[in-house]
Amino acid sequence: MSESNGEAVAAAVASATEAAGEVAAGGWRRATGIAGVAIGVVAAGAAAGVAIERLTVGRGMRQKARLALDSAGPYGGLRGTPGTARADDGTELYYEVDDIGPETEAAHAGRRRRLFGRREPAPVTVVLSHGYCLNQDSWHFQRAALRGVVRTVYWDQRSHGRSGRGVAQTRDGLPVTIDELGRDLKAVVDAAAPEGPIVLVGHSMGGMTVMALADAFPEFVRERVVGVALVGTSSGRLGEVSFGLPVAGVNAMRRVLPGVLKALGQRAELVEKGRRATADLFAGIIKRYSFASRDVDPAVARFAERMIESTPIDVVAEYYPAFNDHDKTEALAHFADLPVLVLAGVRDLVTPSEHSEAIADLLPDAELVLVPDAGHLVMLEHPELVTDRLADLLTRAGAVPAATAADG
Repeated sequence: MSESNGEAVAAAVASATEAAGEVAAGGWRRATGIAGVAIGVVAAGAAAGVAIERLTVGRGMRQKARLALDSAGPYGGLRGTPGTARADDGTELYYEVDDIGPETEAAHAGRRRRLFGRREPAPVTVVLSHGYCLNQDSWHFQRAALRGVVRTVYWDQRSHGRSGRGVAQTRDGLPVTIDELGRDLKAVVDAAAPEGPIVLVGHSMGGMTVMALADAFPEFVRERVVGVALVGTSSGRLGEVSFGLPVAGVNAMRRVLPGVLKALGQRAELVEKGRRATADLFAGIIKRYSFASRDVDPAVARFAERMIESTPIDVVAEYYPAFNDHDKTEALAHFADLPVLVLAGVRDLVTPSEHSEAIADLLPDAELVLVPDAGHLVMLEHPELVTDRLADLLTRAGAVPAATAADG
């Protein structure tokens, strides 16, 4: 990081600290404008301030560009058969199913009979779990590629996308836990795929959700899971992530951020106004923490921005403590005998690729794929590569014949 960037980071940390003090003193209008920037960082998956290069395009022009991308962007419009599942606390969890067509089912039947020993077996179902402050549409490119080839389920984690707000959070004031998300995933699988083999795919927090399901339901994994993909995720020690910032800046932000989040979560309307007022900075932060390539399609970048900015600030606050508490290293043992794909961007600042390497070290038979020019949203940044490796996993798991995966 350059000296000027380092100074900017220090200034951002100082501003966040000042904001925390003003929040405590009741200075909401000024504090929300400053702390809204810090919240934007969290919403992008980080826990600290970040330096942004000065933008050279006028604010009005940038706003027009965003509106044009919103109206013309082709991403996130794929829809399937809707359904809902109920979490153990009553939260309504929204999912969609993309079924395979009769022609594809007939072509795959012989392969499945050899693998699963049933004349008319239930099809393999691929269940994809998204990350923090995203929704099921984050799998847009993979969904387009897998459509009609294999039965797939996409769902929105509690308080995200079209799922309901977490009942335990709104009614009882309880924080979200990764264990709770694992139980949510089990409820979705029970509703959307009550029988047949399952391939579990998770990105970032979604990968942690997959690990939590394995930790809580090892028998389910043994009996029904035939493959696992863990994309840009971690099994623990997230409290050590620096987010590409100086250690002093990260430590300062960690001291103030939990209190700031808790307080601002109680003033959601004011904070949302602060986020809107800093939309340009927010977009720059998202791009830095989501992508590593310089030539990312502006429509894709705006698509990611829309997903992240749609996450309410109180939801951001509810989830934040769960990541420091997350540790599912021992749960990885439940995947030891399965085909596993571990994939990460080398330049991921949110869940560094070292965390994926640590997962692969504990699963020596897993395929480890490190993408050099990729950030946290690798499935949007390099969709062809991610889809290719996912197709290979599905072939190894017996979800699709080899020829189908190669053609796809």
